Amino acid sequence: MPLAPSHFLLSCFLMSLLAYTIKQSASRFSARTITKPLISRAMHIQSIPMWEGTGNNYAYLVTDDKSKESVIIDPANPPEVLPVLKEQTESGAIKLSKIINTHHHHDHAGGNSEILKHYKLPIIGGKDCTQVTTTPSHKSQFTIGESIKVTALHTPCHTQDSICFYFEDGSERAVFTGDTLFIGGCGRFFEGNATEMNKALNEVLASLPDDTKVYPGHEYTKGNVKFAKKVLDNEAIRKLDEFSQANKETQGKFTIGDEKQHNVFMRVNDPDIQSLTGGKDAVEVMKALREMKDRS
Repeated sequence: MPLAPSHFLLSCFLMSLLAYTIKQSASRFSARTITKPLISRAMHIQSIPMWEGTGNNYAYLVTDDKSKESVIIDPANPPEVLPVLKEQTESGAIKLSKIINTHHHHDHAGGNSEILKHYKLPIIGGKDCTQVTTTPSHKSQFTIGESIKVTALHTPCHTQDSICFYFEDGSERAVFTGDTLFIGGCGRFFEGNATEMNKALNEVLASLPDDTKVYPGHEYTKGNVKFAKKVLDNEAIRKLDEFSQANKETQGKFTIGDEKQHNVFMRVNDPDIQSLTGGKDAVEVMKALREMKDRS
C-alpha cells in the first residue's frame, strides 16, 4: 500500500537526518583517529657510575633529544666512560660537543687529557680544571643543541673553582652539583668555609625551582642519611632512608624541594638543629654540622 504524501516526506526527512548524523560521527571519529598527540621533548640524562665500591662517582651524559648534541660531565675515569661515548658516537646516537667539569679535583676533571685524545672538544669548567677552555662567569648561560639552556652557578667552598650547572629543557630542570650538594648532604670544606657553603646551598641552589632534579658527583646517600638521623627526626629523612636502603642509585630521584626537607645542611634555620648544634645563626649551624659529619 503506497505511503501518503505526508508520511513519504517524513520518511525522507528522517532518512536524510540519519545519513547526516552518520556522516558527522564518522568525520569526528576519523579526526580523532588521525590526530597525533603533541610530543614533549626533554633532555636525556644518562648516568655513568665510576669506581663503584670506592669513590662511587658519577659522570653524566646529557643529550638534546632533537639535535642529538651531547655533553659529558665529569668524565673522570676514561676506562669506564670511553666505551659509552664510543658506542653512542659511532652509532650516530649522539653528537658529542663539550666536556663540562664541576671542579678541578682529579676524580672529576682528571680524565680530561685522555678523553681529549679521542674527542677534540672544548672544556667548560672551573679555572683550575685540567686543560679547561672556558670558565663561565656566575649566572652566565650557554646552550646545548636546540632546546637545552645551561646556567653556570658559582658555588665556591669544596673548591674555590666549584661550579654547579643548571639545565633547563622546557618544563624539565636538573642541576649537576659535583661535590657541593649531595643527596642528603654536602661536600667537605676543603678550600672554603661555612659562610661560603651556606651561601652555595641556602642561597644559590635553594633559589632554583623546587622541582629541579639533583644529580650529584657521588653516591653518598646512605652515609648522609645515617648522619642526618642523628641530627633530626622527620618524615622526609625517614623516607630518604627507606629509599636509599632499597635502591643502589639515588641521583635524579630527588629535587631541590626534597633537599630542603631531608638535607640537614639545607635546614640550618630549623630550631631543633640550632638547639642541637648550639648555633645562633645559619653559618654557625653549618660550621657545627660539617664538623660533626667529619667526625662521624
